[in-house]
Amino acid sequence: MADEPTRLRAVDLYSGVGGWSLGLKLAGVEVVASYDIWKPANETNTRNNGHAALTQNLRHLDLAHLPKNIDIVVGSPPCTQFSYANRGGGGDIEDGLKDIKVFLQVVDHLRPKAWAMENVPRVAAILDRELRMGGRLAAFAHLGLSHRTINMEDFGLPQRRKRCIAGNLDFDLLLAYSHGLRRPTLGDVITSLKEDVVTDPLYGIKLKSRDLIDHVIEDGLNGEEMRINRANKVEHPIYNRMPFPDCLDRSVRTITATCTRVSRESIVVRDSTKTDTHRRLTIRERATLQGFPITFQFFGRNYSQKLKMIGNAVPPLFSYYTACALSGLPPEAVSPPSERPLLLNLGAAVPMETPPARTGAVYPSRRTFRFAIPALRLSSGVRFDLTNVSQSDDVSWRVDFVFGTSKSIHKLEPGFELLRHVRPLLNGLPLVRAEVQHVGEMAAQFDLANMQRVWCHNGTGTHHPFQLLDALNAAGDRMRLLLSEHQRVAQAIVVDAVKFQHKDKVIELKGVDRLRRNSTVVAAGLLVGSAANASFLKPVSGSQGASAGAGKISYGF
Repeated sequence: MADEPTRLRAVDLYSGVGGWSLGLKLAGVEVVASYDIWKPANETNTRNNGHAALTQNLRHLDLAHLPKNIDIVVGSPPCTQFSYANRGGGGDIEDGLKDIKVFLQVVDHLRPKAWAMENVPRVAAILDRELRMGGRLAAFAHLGLSHRTINMEDFGLPQRRKRCIAGNLDFDLLLAYSHGLRRPTLGDVITSLKEDVVTDPLYGIKLKSRDLIDHVIEDGLNGEEMRINRANKVEHPIYNRMPFPDCLDRSVRTITATCTRVSRESIVVRDSTKTDTHRRLTIRERATLQGFPITFQFFGRNYSQKLKMIGNAVPPLFSYYTACALSGLPPEAVSPPSERPLLLNLGAAVPMETPPARTGAVYPSRRTFRFAIPALRLSSGVRFDLTNVSQSDDVSWRVDFVFGTSKSIHKLEPGFELLRHVRPLLNGLPLVRAEVQHVGEMAAQFDLANMQRVWCHNGTGTHHPFQLLDALNAAGDRMRLLLSEHQRVAQAIVVDAVKFQHKDKVIELKGVDRLRRNSTVVAAGLLVGSAANASFLKPVSGSQGASAGAGKISYGF
């Protein structure tokens, strides 16, 4: 009887909960050890994958303590400093490179047959730059690193997740595995997990619904949460439009490590068990979308820890195919991981259920509000916002106008002074003057101090910030219609307003030509915003910061 071939041996660096390790295991590779700084992630890795997951700050790793005779090195150095989602892309690249350098030092020390590193797409350009002569990673140029940005959806993941994969693997071989693979959708995942007998949509494992962990359906979004989610996705003042709710007939957007009930990143679907109700995804739905089998358990201490574990992981469905490429398997020798059921019965202990956040929270007294007025919004960040601003112990409200480019942002400040400056241009336009007066009187009816308490869920009243936003939006629509018949006046208002507030710096401003081309919308916003701000700032005896009962404000018309 011929001896069985020796199994390839691997180490997993910055291993998290073991997404790389599970993929390697499914491909028949022995993971000798994993290393990560976060203890709960290591516990999850050990209990599911059955190998030593060591709690280690890899920046302080002694290379002499690494296992010997390693064939494969994989890992995912932290992406936080490289991600465009982190501080608008303003992370500390110098700090992030320290972890990539550690990974490459391990590869250089162990000299494995094959190795692969995963990170966000932005890292591709950073690697190209820093591996050149004089770059901060130039000492590792001899490793022969190549990279490719890959959409993991191509490998059957029901998620559009693009990542930079770097290493010495055969990318043509890896991509050959993707041909003909089924592409499940968000709807497939949701439907499969609500059956009495759950069939894993990726791996084919069957499990009774009562044995499915971390599949607690949380309370549906309330009206305020729905409004915030819709505004963040459909009417965001800067970023591109997203569908709301998320589409069930395609893969889902990138699963992230954080997800509040009112974030742009949250994936929202209709709750099929209740009429006209929407909800976020459960932990198990997110884990399945991230490529984990339904038998994989997460040993986080709370709900947010489990979200972090899942969002930061390498999808094991993808790492399985990468492990096959690292092993040099031809496409005809690679079968779907669903055909390896014994390896998917992970047998981990059952973790505690961690319920999601409930509705009805009370927010800090300075809870912020900033939403674009839809009727007065142009694309690429040119917009009028209703916002609140904390000043000492008080919170004030105002309409802001922002324009320019992503690298050169400017403001115009609507208000009484601006309104008084452009007032002569409105002579002969009685309907426009009447609308300005109407907006001021409408805004004066809002008790701003109490509206802030309502926004913080710490008070009662009929005035909610979204009611004011809707009233300003309706006024913006009316003002646009009125000014559409007086486009020369609208353009003059815009030009005069810019000159009035920026004086001799107008020539340096980016985006002024665009304001002129869209002068009807911009002029309408300046008039509406100025009338509102004049009302908001009018002193009111006995109610500091509130406009209720302010009475009629005269704009000199």
